[in-house]
Amino acid sequence: MPWTAERVAGLAPDPASAKAGRALAAPAKWSGAGASEDAVWGFCQGSGKKPYQTCVELAEPAFRCSCPSRKFPCKHALGLLLLWSAGQIDRASPPEWVHTWLAERADRARRAEKRAEAAGPKDEEAAARRAAERVTRVEGGVAELKVWLTDRIGAGFAGFDRSGGEELRTVAARMVDAQASGLAGGLRRAAGIVGRRDWPEALLGELSLLYLLADSATRLASLPPPLAETVRTRLGFSVETARVLEQGERVSDEWLITGAADEENDRLLTRRTWLRGRGSGRDALVLSFAPPGRPLDASLPPGHVLTAELAFYPGAAPLRALVAERGIPLPAPTAEGGSISEALAAYARAMAEDPWLERWPVLLSEVTPAEHAGGWCLSEKDGTALLLVPYAFPWSLLAMSAGEPLTVAAEWSQAGLRPLTCWHDNRAVRL
Repeated sequence: MPWTAERVAGLAPDPASAKAGRALAAPAKWSGAGASEDAVWGFCQGSGKKPYQTCVELAEPAFRCSCPSRKFPCKHALGLLLLWSAGQIDRASPPEWVHTWLAERADRARRAEKRAEAAGPKDEEAAARRAAERVTRVEGGVAELKVWLTDRIGAGFAGFDRSGGEELRTVAARMVDAQASGLAGGLRRAAGIVGRRDWPEALLGELSLLYLLADSATRLASLPPPLAETVRTRLGFSVETARVLEQGERVSDEWLITGAADEENDRLLTRRTWLRGRGSGRDALVLSFAPPGRPLDASLPPGHVLTAELAFYPGAAPLRALVAERGIPLPAPTAEGGSISEALAAYARAMAEDPWLERWPVLLSEVTPAEHAGGWCLSEKDGTALLLVPYAFPWSLLAMSAGEPLTVAAEWSQAGLRPLTCWHDNRAVRL
């Protein structure tokens, strides 16, 4: 079943690629195009004599094109998929070059599995020794940070706007050495606050959360197990995927993929994909990562429904999850959200369980974009509103709304609301 144009657009690495892909979604630009259950392929005529050979494996998805572009997917792959989504590519048997590429990919996957099996079980004793050494280093970093925070807050922030940012980054570097990446990240965020409008209050809030995290790290044994897991995660200890799949809480449902947000930090692309169970009402976050120029996971297209079983990471307010078993995503022409007050109440409950929570998914119905105090907000009929983040330009949302209420999926944080998806005219639109 062909994908929707919105799902294809969600694969684009940047707006320029999306625009170029739309320009190539014309039958006249393609020859030898075909589609099977596994792949879509074709030849696109470029500026040279020889057309570009383009193929997309649909399961992952994965992309192959003979063009020199370093973007994944390139504009030719996007144009080919858009042509397919419009129903302008006929079913066919894969030609030899497509069959060979698919076979090579399958063979590489089999070899990787065999290498993993041949590697055998890891050295548990060595792993335990390394884990114990890291715990010791983190404990040292935690103790150092508590002393520094106590002294710094006691001295006040006078003159901190001149050298405080550098001081915070220096302490962050020491936390990196202590392998406490969560504490280092919090200190770097604090450094970015210094000098902004009303920065002392915001800085005090950030440092207070850091002290709470450091203090909690000294009492892990006395904390309830779910909260202890949250503290360990916030400190930077990772949880193995195998453990999540084996021991994590499993929830089967029809999951509405409400939205996805992409960010680049430290030359690593991160995609946050939000889901909401239609039966359970449970929210879930699926993360994927990729280096710049490489494709992120596109198997969870916003505005679709996926029948799946999720395995949740441990924690006091479990939100992050892995897709353990899945079906095929199907378009969701409509979505049913709640009110702003309901969304804020759910956020407050989550914050009570995990005070270090940075973002929370919301799905709002009957809200209208409107100007407010020099910025923008989503407002209900009675005037209840949530401000949008300052960098959110709501022009697409305004065009979809045209003054009428919409259903909008977004991320809520202390900075405001970041719209991700809206539903209009019986279709989902990624913002």
